Amino acid sequence: MIMTSQDVIHSFYVPAFRIKQDVLPGRYTTAWFHATKPGTYHLFCAEYCGTQHSGMIGQVVVMEPAQYQSWLSGGGASGSLADNGQALFQQLGCSTCHRSDTQGRGPNLVGVYGKPVQLEDGRTVMADENYVRESILSPAAKIVAGFKPIMPTFQGIVSEEQVNALVAYVKSLSQPPAGVAGTPSLKPAGAEPQK
Repeated sequence: MIMTSQDVIHSFYVPAFRIKQDVLPGRYTTAWFHATKPGTYHLFCAEYCGTQHSGMIGQVVVMEPAQYQSWLSGGGASGSLADNGQALFQQLGCSTCHRSDTQGRGPNLVGVYGKPVQLEDGRTVMADENYVRESILSPAAKIVAGFKPIMPTFQGIVSEEQVNALVAYVKSLSQPPAGVAGTPSLKPAGAEPQK
């Protein structure tokens, strides 16, 4: 799971899985687990996060593979997170600068996720969720070598959910299309199902 908070520090806690991970505002943290037994498991916030802390509860539902496939095929008319990110990418005009050819005023994003990025100041950073998020909200913080700092900030323009969708879309540009070998195109390969 890739998690972020919109407000304060929370702590994702599933006692049955023996997993607890802090969730921080303005930053992505990751956690993973492998559920082996179908069922419904309690989810809590284990960090005092304010007056509504006691209401920060939920459930993790673990299904058999066939049951999950049935659930997956029945929902999500709005598309995957990456599909929503692609629509937003087009809507915000990002595709006019971040093109897949050499004519773009911004870096080509195809295949960039998960790879090192050379910056204008000589540093190299990894293009992970935090880097992509920062590039959307504070684009002048880390300028890619060979490009000018012309990208506007989207801080206050896009919601946290929209940032997550844009990050999922950029990630999908580094995944080969299902069943096809070769270089990915600017069409997302599809994101992992969200539940």
